[in-house]
Amino acid sequence: MPLFMLNLFFAAVFTLLLGSTSISVFLVGFVLGYGVLWVSSPLYPDTRYFTKLPKTLNLTVFFLKELAISSLRVSWDVITPRHINRPGIIGVPLTARTNLEIFLVANLVSLTPGTLSVDLSEDKKTLFVHVMFLEDIDKTRADIKNGLERRILEVMR
Repeated sequence: MPLFMLNLFFAAVFTLLLGSTSISVFLVGFVLGYGVLWVSSPLYPDTRYFTKLPKTLNLTVFFLKELAISSLRVSWDVITPRHINRPGIIGVPLTARTNLEIFLVANLVSLTPGTLSVDLSEDKKTLFVHVMFLEDIDKTRADIKNGLERRILEVMR
């Protein structure tokens, strides 16, 4: 059984034993189950679970932070009379190679307000992104590559 499924099982058993239906109790059970699995990690020598879960949480927190910041920025631009947007389309060279990696990068870029994945080059090496607030092309390109894409690749590889 994969360790993630085992961890979910531990969390579900913990929740049932406490007789609760609260998501917070489930999360506490998940954290406790992760701790138990981590202590017994010498029994699982060929697993990357203990490195992937923190990286997945890092990606989730980073994406939620970017989502909140960009939502506020777009909202401010919409409700104020003077618009500060400077739209443009840029090409972002991709380090992602598999279809799943490219899919995740493109969709998380599109889910962030103010950016939209427009197209992918024929060779799948460049993602074209429409950016609502394009002040500096190189900085925007680096933000996508070093922020979102790097974290996705850490989780996927």
